[in-house]
Amino acid sequence: MSSTTSQPAAPHAGRTPADPHAISRAPTEPEPAPWTTAVTGRGATIGAGTATGGEPAPTTGPATGPSPSPSLAPNPAPGSNPNPGLGPATGAGPCPELGPTTGPRPGPTTGPGPGPNIGPGPGPTTGPTTRPGPGGTTGLTEVEARAALMRATDVGDPIMGRLVTQYGVLNAVQAIRTRTLPPEFITTETTQRDRPPDLTARLNAWYARLAAANPAADLEAGERSGARLITPGTPEWPTQLDQLGSSRPLALWVHGTADLRFSCLKSVAVVGARAATSYGTHIAAEFGVGLSEAGWTVVSGGAFGIDGAAHRGALSADSPTVVVLACGVDICYPSNHDTLFAAVRRQGVVISECPPGVHPTRARFLIRNRLIAALSRGTVVVEAAVRSGALNTATHAMSLNRHLGAVPGPITSSMSAGCHRLLRERKAVCITSPEEMIDLVGVIGDDLASQSRAPAVPRDRLNEPTKRVLDAIPTRGGAGPASIAVAAGMSLDATLSALGGLAAAGYIERTASGWRLRKQTTSYRKAPDSAALEPPPTPQHAPTDHPPFPDPEQDSPEAT
Repeated sequence: MSSTTSQPAAPHAGRTPADPHAISRAPTEPEPAPWTTAVTGRGATIGAGTATGGEPAPTTGPATGPSPSPSLAPNPAPGSNPNPGLGPATGAGPCPELGPTTGPRPGPTTGPGPGPNIGPGPGPTTGPTTRPGPGGTTGLTEVEARAALMRATDVGDPIMGRLVTQYGVLNAVQAIRTRTLPPEFITTETTQRDRPPDLTARLNAWYARLAAANPAADLEAGERSGARLITPGTPEWPTQLDQLGSSRPLALWVHGTADLRFSCLKSVAVVGARAATSYGTHIAAEFGVGLSEAGWTVVSGGAFGIDGAAHRGALSADSPTVVVLACGVDICYPSNHDTLFAAVRRQGVVISECPPGVHPTRARFLIRNRLIAALSRGTVVVEAAVRSGALNTATHAMSLNRHLGAVPGPITSSMSAGCHRLLRERKAVCITSPEEMIDLVGVIGDDLASQSRAPAVPRDRLNEPTKRVLDAIPTRGGAGPASIAVAAGMSLDATLSALGGLAAAGYIERTASGWRLRKQTTSYRKAPDSAALEPPPTPQHAPTDHPPFPDPEQDSPEAT
């Protein structure tokens, strides 16, 4: 096929296009193409579909065997085969620019080799100019890709979160497999951050973990154990987690019968110290029962102390509860809570952002706390020392603009020092009952707590003149009406009227020396369980019943 003209290849970004007249200026030493350093195709082909080595020279004779482009290789000797690996050439024609040659001159090449302008770069600093197609080369579904990334990255990694948000989960997997990050993403992470991360080390760690990941096996193992993987956009996904931004979990493993999203619509996080006191565990259990009876779900971490007491209180009220773990849902930590977690799975739900089989670490506990704060409308700290993980959850709640409450405790207890600090710094609201917590996080007008009032006494129902007369009556001795009127600052008629009413009501009594206050006998109401301490009542026999034992005096002859 004879070709006289051809379109020049599109220049690579940042490079100067090849000059089509460069060969005519130096016919004896052709200028090499600017992209010959990364040629990977057969012969002289670069890329797919278009030659990138400049404009090919025209030919005058048909050619059936491909030959290298003149801009990539020197002219072959006359009569020689320029590409012996592809067979002998059968067409020859003189080239007006390069002299006579026996090699054919093909038109635009269509070699299969990828050119450097579209191929992946060797490191994170040289990325593709075009994004990979959705799932084109990953071979994974959306769920499998998220399961794989959960193995590749650490929980709560903000860099991975931004990568997935900007380019999608499938493109993120492809970028890690090829060890190539998009150039604009690299620029943003290295120039617009206060502390630029080491993307090369981070990418190498992702690559090594992703190579060892088996998402299909994780999904199969989770299905066998009864767990399920929920992803953003699914019906069960809690949308309030989107407020975490780049720290939002890639997916959540859920194990239980309750619906996570529905359970968290009205939820309160109850957190506190592991080494809780008896006072703290009692208050946490009361909060668990009170919140559950009012229709609110208790969210906590399932640890010893306050967490476990809150979960048990919720379960005793036949209400679902949510346990957020810092390990895989198939790992029971602490191990002594295996019975508690089994009950939660039957009635509530156990969740984690860690893949199955992952054991907890100190860092995972602290990162896990952001999920507890984000899932609930508000957080109440029952007991916490000055250095406590519960205060970390409180910090996450404040950063998410969630309501924060704290339960006061004894000022001598070190387990309440963290709660007192929150109250003193006015970061939290003082909470003393489940009703007050519902009032804090509930709907205005619908979830108001009842106002506690002081107990009313009969004296509160007296009018003001009568109260003044009553205050002027002495406790001991006695006083006449005139003296009482002077002390009360009232007229004698008004004083006599008030004295009659007070005497009739039983407030005062008249003695030989005058009027005085009546002594009030204080009666204490017995507790409901005090009846168990009383002796059992003596059985009363009916009049027709005979006494159990005869009376000797009545049966004697003298009595008759």
